[in-house]
Amino acid sequence: MKTYLRTLTIAGSDSGGGAGIQADLKTFAALGCFGMSAITAITAQNTRAVTAIHPVPAAMVGAQIRAVLDDIGVDAVKIGMLNTPEVIVEVAQQLTVGGEGGGGGAKNIVLDPVMVAKSGDKLLQDEAIAALRRHLIPISTIITPNIPEAEVLSGLQIGNREQMEAAGHALMELGAQAVLLKGGHLVGGESPDCLVTAGGTTRWLEGKRFATPNTHGTGCTLSSAIAAGLAQGLSFTEAVSKAKEYLYRAISAGADYRLGRGHGPVHHFFAHWS
Repeated sequence: MKTYLRTLTIAGSDSGGGAGIQADLKTFAALGCFGMSAITAITAQNTRAVTAIHPVPAAMVGAQIRAVLDDIGVDAVKIGMLNTPEVIVEVAQQLTVGGEGGGGGAKNIVLDPVMVAKSGDKLLQDEAIAALRRHLIPISTIITPNIPEAEVLSGLQIGNREQMEAAGHALMELGAQAVLLKGGHLVGGESPDCLVTAGGTTRWLEGKRFATPNTHGTGCTLSSAIAAGLAQGLSFTEAVSKAKEYLYRAISAGADYRLGRGHGPVHHFFAHWS
């Protein structure tokens, strides 16, 4: 009997379609996975700003996850915007307990600790950060913070590669199996990412910058692509490398498009990876 590679995104909805649930589902589809969703918040946003956020009650978030796990199951999970401590605790509990289809708990959990939107609007409450450290990072397969997020989670200042590597090792101590610290906020023409895995192994994945405003949803897209790779049975290094390549090509393909008056989206459907 045929089946699909099953990927679940737990994140906020972006009415502009470039990030959040919408970007995640596009990425899953582009990479050959069957995408499912548990919406944690409804946002009113476009390419320029987030104008309103309406959190979904924690019990409803949990019900969405449970409905998927009890019947369909998952091969990988991507977690994005969570917003409140109550939702964080609920998500951790549901993924740990799992359901009939999920085999008693979710696997291949990719946590993108979303704190601030590309527009600069805050998406995670301050009191939720401690809950993230305590409840979600320890059950995550890999976490994918950018530099500002890594500074908040690690308490370290990051301004160069050496400091990125030190922060990556510090974040490993919070309990995740791997850390991908994204270097897009470093000054310069390069955008290196630092992958730290069990045993303190460090690998650098290099990348170039594009002169384009169309970078809305890049973090969501990358973490979803990693989840798709893990669902396919790839190793950390393979999944991250292929995801980074996919994002690079999606940014390149969408660089010359114009959608809205701010940060436009990447081109998720330029091609399937092979």
